[in-house]
Amino acid sequence: MEFEKIHNKGQARLFKNDFLEMLTKTHPLVIWGMYIPILSYIIYLAAERYDYSTTRIVLTFFAGMFFWSFFEYIAHRFLFHWTARSERAKKFVYTLHGNHHHYPRDRQRLFMPPVPSLIISSALFGLMYLVMGTNVFMFFPGFLFGYLMYGTMHYAIHAWNPPFKWMKPLWRNHHLHHYKNEHNGYGVSSTIWDHVFGTMFDLKREKEDKEKVKELMFEKKK
Repeated sequence: MEFEKIHNKGQARLFKNDFLEMLTKTHPLVIWGMYIPILSYIIYLAAERYDYSTTRIVLTFFAGMFFWSFFEYIAHRFLFHWTARSERAKKFVYTLHGNHHHYPRDRQRLFMPPVPSLIISSALFGLMYLVMGTNVFMFFPGFLFGYLMYGTMHYAIHAWNPPFKWMKPLWRNHHLHHYKNEHNGYGVSSTIWDHVFGTMFDLKREKEDKEKVKELMFEKKK
């Protein structure tokens, strides 16, 4: 998904139909507002209907969050950056993720929009239920919360400077993924799996191109 030019303004047109095009856009607060009630209700079911203890719920919830970080890495590396051959497959990859590399400052496409997000999350919930049974009522909320944190972190990386010095490597890792080498730096909310699988940038050796980093960030409103 290499482009001759990264566009710092505007957004890609993904569908000719205006209604379908509208469905590809969203705001982070819409996704948070959609999923917090869902994951809260699922946890309620774990506690009330299935009588799991608070300790069991908390530990399994965090296990779900940790699994999300692995899922995020695998999906980003092997699905979002899938080398497509056919024109139809190329269109799919561009719609899924390529447009973000083409227009990284498009605020409306930094989160998966509601309709495909609900379809995918429902399918994942079903698969997890088949594998782990009622444990999914503790595990899946953690997985979902991991996704929400990932999406929020992704938005923040493209929108703002890192709020804390210790977060700067995370910011740099993702910016380098965009403008230096898209075959490294797949972790967004965490760099754990980049370290494990050898795709982490050597940040000590990478020279920071401040102009290119600036181009990938939103301008502050006056």
